[in-house]
Amino acid sequence: MTFELKVPKVGESITEVEIGEWLKSEGSAVDQDETLVMIDSAKTTLELPSPVSGTLIKILKKTGETADIGEVIAHLEEGAAPASKTAEAEKTAAPETPAPTTTTSSSNGQKTVMPAAQRVLAQAGSDAADVAGTGPGERVTKADAQNFVESKSTLTPPSAPSSEDNEEVVPMTMLRRQIAKRLVEAQQTAALLTTFNEIDMSAVIALRKEHQDDFLKRNNIKLGFMSFFVKASIDALKHYPALNAEIRENNIVYKNHYDVGVAIGTGKGLVVPVIRDANRLSFAEVELTIADFAARIKNNKLVPDELMGGTFSITNGGIFGSLLSTPIVNPPQSAILGMHTIQERPIAVNGEVVIRPMMYVAVTYDHRIVDGREAVSFLVRIKECIENPARMLIEA
Repeated sequence: MTFELKVPKVGESITEVEIGEWLKSEGSAVDQDETLVMIDSAKTTLELPSPVSGTLIKILKKTGETADIGEVIAHLEEGAAPASKTAEAEKTAAPETPAPTTTTSSSNGQKTVMPAAQRVLAQAGSDAADVAGTGPGERVTKADAQNFVESKSTLTPPSAPSSEDNEEVVPMTMLRRQIAKRLVEAQQTAALLTTFNEIDMSAVIALRKEHQDDFLKRNNIKLGFMSFFVKASIDALKHYPALNAEIRENNIVYKNHYDVGVAIGTGKGLVVPVIRDANRLSFAEVELTIADFAARIKNNKLVPDELMGGTFSITNGGIFGSLLSTPIVNPPQSAILGMHTIQERPIAVNGEVVIRPMMYVAVTYDHRIVDGREAVSFLVRIKECIENPARMLIEA
């Protein structure tokens, strides 16, 4: 029986994906749930598994091509593959080490050039025929090529590099293209403003130090700063619900649930998986959820639904050393909290100058739905919660 491999739904408003690397070739035997191909969407990279055990008989979309959601990109035949066909497919499924090349030699007419040596010579624009091989059978090794290129460079004055030599053209991934599109749309369609404050992190740092060992033993994860800010944000959102709302046509939709998106950086861009019903989770459950997101993003195991439906977002530029920034709202949300690096600074406390670990925080908000007073008060409430964590427990 023939099965169709279709592009699954990968997120809100996503209509197409880009086909990544095929891990199996036509004729390969596959197991059910074995990954066949990588799918690069506008939000993340995903692994697309086989729906059945059998044979991949036809690939309809090649690497680099785009495909619509629901489009068929391959055909599979359920059941075992013929032995000869399977062997042939497995032989071509993964790239093998390239065979040595040969070129004309003055001694015996043929010279063996190893692939690594060939690459060195190609990059230097040199001819393998001019290189003396010291390997078995006078084959040209990588070391031979490197020595030849180095000796040539000492004899020939280096030429000035062209502009092309100083540039590298790399196609934007679909995720990066979508990030660029969304950021521009957010600035064009929303009235975005940012307000700032600073927080004395002394109380949270002391609390973490006091309870870290027990917390780690009990939950098998460290107590981080993010769980405090998730909890403080939920507390503040309850007091100022406009920051947890969205504009839908001519209506304001106030959310009575708290699905908090946490920005996590990847090699391809920033993704924002959503902690569902974060108000119902303990500090440990928040930390475990974030750690799980980070691990699965790294291994392309994140489920598309986990990127959808957030009501509020938090981003921490401090892990990269950012002292201050203006985060951009993730539509259709109305606000985003920006955390930054912790830095010891002198501040005035009770008429005295003291050194305290301080963090600048920012909230960017859509002024169409959130007033300045609400945004400022929201950030003050977060400051109060972090500087006195007990307030989050008694909701004072």
